[in-house]
Order: sequence, then C-alpha cells, then structure tokens
Amino acid sequence: MSWGFPLAFLLLPLVWALPWAARLTGRARLEVPGPDLYRAGASLRVVLAPVPMILRILGLTALVIALARPHTPHHSTLTTSEGLDILLALDTSGSMRAEDFTAGVRAVSRLAVAKGVMKEFVQGRPNDRVGLVVFGEEAFTHIPLTLDHASLDTAMDDVRLGMAGEGGTAVGDAVAVAAKRLKDLDAPSKIIILLTDGQSNAGSIQPIRAAELSRDVGIKLYTVGIGQARRSLFGSTDGPDHRTLQEMATLTGGRHFRATDTQMLAEVYATIDELEPTTAEVEDINWQEEHFFRPLLAGLLLLLLDVLLRAGWLRVWP
Repeated sequence: MSWGFPLAFLLLPLVWALPWAARLTGRARLEVPGPDLYRAGASLRVVLAPVPMILRILGLTALVIALARPHTPHHSTLTTSEGLDILLALDTSGSMRAEDFTAGVRAVSRLAVAKGVMKEFVQGRPNDRVGLVVFGEEAFTHIPLTLDHASLDTAMDDVRLGMAGEGGTAVGDAVAVAAKRLKDLDAPSKIIILLTDGQSNAGSIQPIRAAELSRDVGIKLYTVGIGQARRSLFGSTDGPDHRTLQEMATLTGGRHFRATDTQMLAEVYATIDELEPTTAEVEDINWQEEHFFRPLLAGLLLLLLDVLLRAGWLRVWP
C-alpha cells in the first residue's frame, strides 16, 4: 500500500481534538435537557449521547484517509517478441574434476566454476529460452529450452561429474544434439555455447562435421576451452583442442575463447552476452490500483448518520 498525498494525515490531530473543541475555543455552552429526557426511555438517550460525536470523528478520519489517496502500485512486464534460443553444452567428463580453478581463495573443480558462471549468464538473459546439453562419452539434453530460469537454475545444481560417462569427450555429438534441438525452431537467432576442457575422443560425429551441420541450419557456435594443456613424458598433450574449437566456431560465424582461471571464464561469458544481445522486445507497464473510494464512501455515510441522529432522536436541546 502506498499513499499519494501522505501530508493529509497532518489533519488527523485536528479531527481527534473535536471532543475538546468547545473548551479549547472558549465557546462552551450550557446544554439544558429537554422534556423528552424525563420520559421512560431517557436513560438510553443519555447513554447514546456520545454516539454522534464518535460518528463524526470516524467519518472525518475516513475522509482524511481518502484524501491521502491510498493505492497499490503494480508493475508487469509484457514481452511483445521472442528472444534468442541458447543451448549450453557442458563437458561433464572426468577431467572436469581437476581443481585448478578458485572460488574466492578456495580451490574448486572446473565443473563447479563452469556451472556457477553459466548460472550468472542465464540470470542476465531473462527473456531468452535457454537449455543445457551435457556430454562425456555420450551427449544428451539435460534441460530442454525454457524460459523458466528458476527451474533451470535448480536443475543445473543436479549436473554432476560423469553423468554422461567419465572416460571420453564427445564434442561432436554434443554439438549435434544441441543443433537437433534448435534446427526446427523459429527464433531470431539460435546459439550453442560449448564448454570443454578436453579433446574430442568419443562419439560418432566428428566436431567439424557437427559444426558444418549447425551452420547449414543457421546456428551460431561459440566454443570455450578451459584449463591448461599439459604435456606428458611421451610428448602427447591433454587439455582443449583449441585449433579444432576455433575452426568450429569460425565455420558458424561464432568465436572461440580460452579460459585458464575463474575470472577469465566469467569474462568469456560476459563477452558472449555482449556479442549476442537479446532480441526480445519488452514493455514495462506500471499502473496503480486506487483505494480512496471506500474510505470516502464510508466517511460520507458516517457523517450523514451523525447529522440524522443530531437532528432526530439524539437531538440536544436547549
């Protein structure tokens, strides 16, 4: 509840001082009981004598409340056109267990940091439909495209290491699954944001072929490689295949990013957020529900009853 003219409440002390008005103004009068006072019902009239003054005070109080203009402000958002369709593809393979990222001063796993950054990204796009594909040895849709970002946030908490298999990284299959979800949708822009810390070594579709298929159906691909590449004693390296990820993104008109710490990863998603502004047209509607009519009507009725009683049965003689 809000008030349009709260200064009106300054009148209340004057209203509540009415019973003492005659004494305060020096205009007190001597009231002489009339002949009806001595009839059988006179005692009831004496008991009810203060009622008109009470009605007058209540009526004027109600009018002051009406003058203060009570109302309830309302705000609503009307989306007049759709936003983007975005599928997040998240690597949940065993290598995402590595705790080489931090949250504050505490070391945390790559997966935990990735989920946290993704949640912040989703919160900043309330008018876009967002879904999640998880991948490891295989890939599947964990959360379909939705505008219910609260439920998406909760479901993202359930994402865990190895839920799509720990022993491999099916990058191509992840992109293919996401593209299949997006290809038939009529959206202004369709985007896949893929995050991985490894090289594609599982699945049935090669990453470049998956990127070509995405390009053919109008899907833009952003790729994010996280973590440091490490060289083994035998000369092989693990870590993201940045060359392939770069080629995949370029094929579809997107971009590739590298992130080796928490801040860099947050900056990556902030950059993608800027590169892909939502296309949704949102109209903010503000309106007020007025409540002054009820106290106004109540006040007028109370004052009318006061006048009728003073002119009738509870009339005060002289």
